[in-house]
Amino acid sequence: MKLAIGIDIGGTGIKGAVVDLATGELVSDRVKRPTPAGGEPGAIIATAAEIMAELDAPADSPVGVCFPAIVLEGRTMSAANVSDAWIGLDADARFEEVLGRPIHFVNDADAAGFAEARYGAAADRRGLVIVTTLGTGIGSAFVHDGVLIPNTELGHLELEGADVETCASNAVREREGLSYPEWAARLQRFYAHVEFLFSPTLHVVGGGVSKHHEQFLPLLSLRAPIVPARLRNNAGIMGAAALAAR
Repeated sequence: MKLAIGIDIGGTGIKGAVVDLATGELVSDRVKRPTPAGGEPGAIIATAAEIMAELDAPADSPVGVCFPAIVLEGRTMSAANVSDAWIGLDADARFEEVLGRPIHFVNDADAAGFAEARYGAAADRRGLVIVTTLGTGIGSAFVHDGVLIPNTELGHLELEGADVETCASNAVREREGLSYPEWAARLQRFYAHVEFLFSPTLHVVGGGVSKHHEQFLPLLSLRAPIVPARLRNNAGIMGAAALAAR
């Protein structure tokens, strides 16, 4: 059994587990800690080290870390719900120094999207799979024939003069009290535009609201199939671990 460790850092929680790379299953308990107040790099890295220490995995297991930021060559170039001190930080080097082993650092939406393409709703799908997460904003990941194309930001596509996530995220649905048909009309404009630009073979929709996919996905009329994500809250852990192993 080939194993890897995945650590998923979010604005409110940090969680990690050992992953069986063949199946994507978690083979350890999922260890979770609150994200330290302020989201400073040192405190978050120390918390990740605590989680690592609790995970029973071979010392040579690859380690993947996913994080809510644009990641370029191991540096975090943005910061969402964490300290601005992350912007421009050599996160790869900082984590490796504290954890004492090589890591692979990746955007959280990319990790979740890669997991869905390898183990979840898009497993073995050819062509371009676009995974979107509908939450506070709109996250996205592109996987083409199993290869991740990193750092897409579809939530910031401009439609009708504004970033699409400012009118079509799940947070907007909740804030404005939109019915599912009203929200689906906004999602239709978004996904139709994405199809026009990128011609995917499959859309996968994640985020907590995907539990209610039957309320809105059937209302969308698209060329490519659109299906709910399968891996839920473990997708980031699984994707980070799988990418580290590659």
